[in-house]
Amino acid sequence: METMKKIVSYILITCVLLFTIVAILGIWDIIDLKNVMMNTVFSLIVIFAASAVILFIYTVFMRDSDQNHS
Repeated sequence: METMKKIVSYILITCVLLFTIVAILGIWDIIDLKNVMMNTVFSLIVIFAASAVILFIYTVFMRDSDQNHS
């Protein structure tokens, strides 16, 4: 469990750094921030939906089979 917390922490830190870099590049008009942010929001929605489905499958199907074997 402790390893999973560290992995998630590093992923979140990486996401914050990437968003910061994109924001800075957008502020300086190096990239078109509107396009990038729209694609980022849509990507995050897709990732959220996929993770919600995976969590549902895990809690409904895999948890029950784990508890039956104990």
